Amino acid sequence: METRVVSISRTLAARGEEVGRLVADELGFRYVDDEVIIRASAQAGVSPATIAQEEHSRSLSDRIREAISAEHIQFEGAPVTLSPGRADRENYQGLIQWVVQDTAREGQVVFVAHGTAITLANMSGNLRVLVTASPEVRADRLMDGDGLNQRQARKAVQDSDRERQNFFRRFSNLRQELPTHYDLVVNTERLTVPEAAKLVVLAARG
Repeated sequence: METRVVSISRTLAARGEEVGRLVADELGFRYVDDEVIIRASAQAGVSPATIAQEEHSRSLSDRIREAISAEHIQFEGAPVTLSPGRADRENYQGLIQWVVQDTAREGQVVFVAHGTAITLANMSGNLRVLVTASPEVRADRLMDGDGLNQRQARKAVQDSDRERQNFFRRFSNLRQELPTHYDLVVNTERLTVPEAAKLVVLAARG
């Protein structure tokens, strides 16, 4: 099977974005992450933040904002601004999936996030990859990289993992994410980012 699309799903702090960029560079494919949100927002005529919010539960977004306020956590980049008004959740979700499918048809693309491995599950030439690591290792990475304390890091991992399951239920009617939803599962607890990317590239090239 000729691989035209690589769909990478990743857990928080598993370094899936880094793996995806290396894979895209090695294959000469286009790396797509935020572009999905930008294209969907342009089609809908709303801000990217409005579309991005539809991929996350309001409760999790509220908890993150409260944690930032309470703990004075500093992040790079501008703060997220949510557009006023009531979002049409069903239409936005459908729009995100349409953008994913339309982009995938162009071929030679590496997706990261947005549930593309599930959305494109039946697409010929799509290599579905999960990049993950143990909760303990991922929490340690958040402590080292983002300056969170142990409690914050562990909670961030737990919240993110819970949100992943909620995302799959809302977007794909998937009650439980399983390893069999992927063609390749890569554990960056044991593998470096370059090693993980090499495995994905080898699988993509057959």
